[in-house]
Amino acid sequence: MFLKRVTLLHEKIENRVEYPFTIPSISGLEQLELTSSVTFFVGENGSGKSTLLEAIADKCDFNTAGGGRNNIYDVHASQSVLGDYIRLSWLPKIGNGFFMRAESFYHFATHIDEMAKEEMIPYRAYGGKSLHEQSHGESFLSLFLNRFSSEAIYLLDEPEAALSPQRQLMFLRILHELTQDEECQFIIATHSPILLGFPGAQILSFDHGEIQEIQYEETDHYRITKSFLDHRERFLTEITADEEE
Repeated sequence: MFLKRVTLLHEKIENRVEYPFTIPSISGLEQLELTSSVTFFVGENGSGKSTLLEAIADKCDFNTAGGGRNNIYDVHASQSVLGDYIRLSWLPKIGNGFFMRAESFYHFATHIDEMAKEEMIPYRAYGGKSLHEQSHGESFLSLFLNRFSSEAIYLLDEPEAALSPQRQLMFLRILHELTQDEECQFIIATHSPILLGFPGAQILSFDHGEIQEIQYEETDHYRITKSFLDHRERFLTEITADEEE
């Protein structure tokens, strides 16, 4: 792994009552130690996990709308608001990598089409054809299989968004190969209990107003999913009872 630590530069913060410092997990951050080649950010929507991931992408000089250092295009509201307030500690420092955010992947795919038309890049790095000509899930897997390579850092925001459970398992295999054979590092914001089960991963929770490391079985994603699968009839009975009231 390459990125070892993320530090919040408190001395640079002038107004703590403005976003993103109104997010408890962000305002309370001091140093975040990364101890595994795969780190997951988990937490409820609005807990700060995507905000910090985007800031890391910004400090890596990746396009915060999605892409690497050479993907230059604009998407509304893609500018990081936290990037100027964090410091990244590397050993060694690398520049290769990619930031993928599911919510703006359409714009990234359009950007690749425009570059291909100008013969600036071949489609070979994206499965041999336009990402728009592939299903949503196929385009995600094409990116992982063809664009991702050795000695790089990859920042992924909810990669499970277009992946079926079966394809999430395929992604876990890709993740294993890239970390074990290609010496890659991943930081992934996710809600998927399947992805969170990756062996040896570090899981950082942004809930309860602070960032803390937890075990897989302690995540809400695991506990709620397991409880529902074990007691599905009870859950459904309670839901229909609430509707009748």
